[in-house]
Amino acid sequence: MPQSPAITFRNVHFAYGEDQSARCILDGIDIDIPQGQVTALMGASGGGKTTVLRLISGQHRAPSGEVHVLGHDIAKLSHKQLYTARRQMGMLFQFGALFTDMSVFDNVAFPLREHTQLPEVMVRDIVLMKLNAVGLRGARDLMPAEISGGMARRVALARAIALDPALMMYDEPFAGLDPISLGTAAKLIRELNDALGMTSIVVSHDVQETLGIAQHVVILADGKVAVQGTPDEIRNCTNPLVQQFIGGDAEGPVRFHYPAPAVSDDLLGQANAHKRTAT
Repeated sequence: MPQSPAITFRNVHFAYGEDQSARCILDGIDIDIPQGQVTALMGASGGGKTTVLRLISGQHRAPSGEVHVLGHDIAKLSHKQLYTARRQMGMLFQFGALFTDMSVFDNVAFPLREHTQLPEVMVRDIVLMKLNAVGLRGARDLMPAEISGGMARRVALARAIALDPALMMYDEPFAGLDPISLGTAAKLIRELNDALGMTSIVVSHDVQETLGIAQHVVILADGKVAVQGTPDEIRNCTNPLVQQFIGGDAEGPVRFHYPAPAVSDDLLGQANAHKRTAT
């Protein structure tokens, strides 16, 4: 019997702004994110990927539609209930977001000290286990300024999994990494997901690396779900927008220019208006 999805979006709408000035980001989307798998959330910049993460974590509330996360209707949770639900979630921010005045060890220990009453001897063992999982147990006493960007991302990952979350979210985990660090980070995401039995969501523009570790893919475009399925289904999809995104083509449904008036109307029209005013 198939498992129910870890996360479901049903007819979810979301916009930034109010009334006529509102900028629609999500226009009635439906998403199913399967349990225990790595799901890639992809699409062009500004397509709503980070907004989806914020809706999942309760940072934003959808004005209409339903968002269910690990059995919780996020919109109906009180502040206290949401805080408790977030203990089941881990988040890896784009550039790590380590506390710069704390050592590597103390960064990873922070959520354990904040959310549990574990004695320090147990905190130490858990921190070293998590650092060992990302290959940085020997860097425990270093400060964030003393490690590379790729290492900082791995420390942040160790911190994110310190409480053994059921759900991990990654916001552009490969941004700014060299090819070796990128490959290491991708491998870690998949290995940790499988070893810990988590559900993972990876927001990334790195198409090939992400499709290489994902088991499920969702591509957003124009406020809608363009397609969702396995990596092979995405690669073989005939949707022109999906093909443009996968191939990185400059020409296609996704335009380089944000919608605007014609150049002649916007620039020359204004110049002509100034001339008429001057005369």
